[in-house]
Amino acid sequence: MPVITEIEDLKRIYRRRVPRMFYDYCESGSWTEQTFRENTSDFDKLYLRQRVAIDMADRSTQSQMIGQDVSMPVALAPVGLTGMQHHDGEIMAAKAAEKFGVPYSLSTMSICSIEDVAANTSKPFWMQVYTLKDDDFMQRLFDRAKDAKCSAAIITVDLQLLGQRHKDLKNGLSAPPKLTPASVANMMTKVQWGLGMLSTKRRFFGNIVGHAKGVTDPSSLSTWTAQAFDQSLDWDRIRQFRKMWDGPLIIKGIMDPRDALQALNVGADAIVVSNHGGRQLDGALSSIRALPAILDAVGDKIEVHIDSGIRSGQDVLKAIAMGAKGTYIGRAYVYGLGAMGQKGVAQALEVIHRELDVSMGLCGHRDLNGVNRDILMIPKDFEGNWQ
Repeated sequence: MPVITEIEDLKRIYRRRVPRMFYDYCESGSWTEQTFRENTSDFDKLYLRQRVAIDMADRSTQSQMIGQDVSMPVALAPVGLTGMQHHDGEIMAAKAAEKFGVPYSLSTMSICSIEDVAANTSKPFWMQVYTLKDDDFMQRLFDRAKDAKCSAAIITVDLQLLGQRHKDLKNGLSAPPKLTPASVANMMTKVQWGLGMLSTKRRFFGNIVGHAKGVTDPSSLSTWTAQAFDQSLDWDRIRQFRKMWDGPLIIKGIMDPRDALQALNVGADAIVVSNHGGRQLDGALSSIRALPAILDAVGDKIEVHIDSGIRSGQDVLKAIAMGAKGTYIGRAYVYGLGAMGQKGVAQALEVIHRELDVSMGLCGHRDLNGVNRDILMIPKDFEGNWQ
C-alpha cells in the first residue's frame, strides 16, 4: 500500500487506474489552459509569514460555511460525471465528506441521483443546479433537493456557453463512454475500474434520465443537453430561480465585483469566486487573484467562498487569510476517489486538513477564525496593474 503524504500521491495512482477519457475530463482546462495552470501557480506567489515562541497548542480548524458547522472550511465542489471516475462515485464522496464533517455538493450532471445520495447518507448535502431553460425541470429539481433534505442550493452561473475543452472533444467524452477502438483499448488496461462499473447499475446521468421530458436514454440525453442551457440568462432569470428555492442559496461562478453585487441583490447567501477550474473562459484571472477586488466590493454583506486551484491545506489557509469564508476542492478529491474510492476521498481530506492545521500553527495561530492577511506576504501587483 503506497504511503500518501500529499495530493500529488493520489493523483499518480488516479492516473494509472482511471480511463484516459475521465482523467482528461478532470485534468484539463479550455483552449490553451492558461487559466487552468495559473489557478494553482498564483497561490505560490503568496508567501506565508512564520512566527515563533507563540502558543500553538490545542489548535482548531473548525468554522462555519453559510451557518453550518464544518470541521474545516473546505467543501467538496460539484463535479460532473463523478460516478464515472469510480463506481457510485458521488455516494462514496458524499459519505467521506459526511464522516469528515465537511459539506458535499452534488452536481446536476452526476451519475448517482439526488435520491441515491440521500438514501446512502445521513446528513444533508448541497445541491448544485445549472441555469436551464426548462422551468418544469428546474422546479422539480429544486423540489427533489428539498425532499432529499438538501441544506443549500448552488446555482452555477458561468456555463451559459461551453468553453472549448480540446481533450474532451478529442476523446469523445460521454457517460457511459462511447466504445471506440481507442477507448476500448484504454479501458481494457483499467481492470479494477471496469469491474467496479460492472458491479453498479448507475452509469447514466441519474438526475436527468427519466426526469427531464423526453429523456429516456443516452441518445435523447445528448439532444436535451444541447438545447437545455440558457444562453439568454440574466439576473431577472436568476431571481426566478431564487423564488423556486427558499433555502440557503450560493451563487457560483463570480469573477467580477459588479457580478458579486448583482448576486447580493438577488438574495444569495454566499457567492463562490470561481472560473470553473479554468474550464470556461481561458485567459481570465485566477480565482485567488480575482478574490480581493470582490471582497472589497461586497464587504461583509455576503459570505464569499472560493474554488479553482486549491490543491493543498496551504492553499486553503492562504484563501482564508485573504478573506474568504470557505473554499471548495474538486480535482483534489477526485484524484482520491479515482485512486481508492471512498477511502481515497477521506485521505485527500486528511492530507489537506493536516497541511492546514500545521501551517496555521507555524504562522502563529491556534484558531482558524482568527487568521487574517497578517500571515501573508502579498506582492504589490498581485491583483495586476492594469490600464
